[in-house]
Amino acid sequence: MDFLNFLEFKITDVIDIVLVAALLYYIYKLVKGTVAINIFIGIVIVWALWKLTELIQMKMISSMVGGFMNIGLIALIIVFQQEIRKFLLMVGSTNFASKRNFIRHFKFLKQEGMPTDMNVEAVVGACERMGVTKTGALIVMERTNSLDFIKSTGDSMNIEITQPILESIFFKNSPLHDGAAIIQDNYITATRVILPVSNDRSIPLRFGLRHRAAVGISEKTDALCLVVSEETGAITYIKNGDFVPFKSTDELIAMIKKDLE
Repeated sequence: MDFLNFLEFKITDVIDIVLVAALLYYIYKLVKGTVAINIFIGIVIVWALWKLTELIQMKMISSMVGGFMNIGLIALIIVFQQEIRKFLLMVGSTNFASKRNFIRHFKFLKQEGMPTDMNVEAVVGACERMGVTKTGALIVMERTNSLDFIKSTGDSMNIEITQPILESIFFKNSPLHDGAAIIQDNYITATRVILPVSNDRSIPLRFGLRHRAAVGISEKTDALCLVVSEETGAITYIKNGDFVPFKSTDELIAMIKKDLE
């Protein structure tokens, strides 16, 4: 039976399967938690159906599904333009080669729950204190995508994270309080950074420029953002261009730690 020849595995077949699995994992990671996840799952199902019909030599339906896949390629590029941008940024990231980030790219091969180097409690604690005094703040936490392309718009720093340091940066009379602060691992690497502002019209009008800037950078990279409102003192957590709800600061800390793994 010729169609069972695919069971004869070679080393190249194993490498091929591993590479495809890694690619699918990265795509799933990029679209997880967004509307695009349903589209992604649908594409995987249609692709699996296409290959199955090819394998069992159902030529008519195979040609129909294959034609749909080929014609739909352009439409998929349009639908997934933000995710494709993030993927290319991740592949071409300048900090991709560092040991820590290289291991992080293959997170699915290591045990879950590895602690992050970032002092998340100090970051959230500073936001909580600034919220009480209604001190506006915008904090961007770098993950796998390098943020060097925006750090150059502000002042370069190399300060270890502490709660008082973060509060002093965003103090209203501080010369550093305008713009965003960039955090990499456990260090503040830039302040007064200018972020790209999102043009998404679905963002509620009650959110100001800080929130739009946070959405903008999280749409273009995989960075995590914390915003403290100058009007209400409320803390907002933004990831992948979306506002992520939380019930308490403890829950927020746990969420950030998980997302940084």
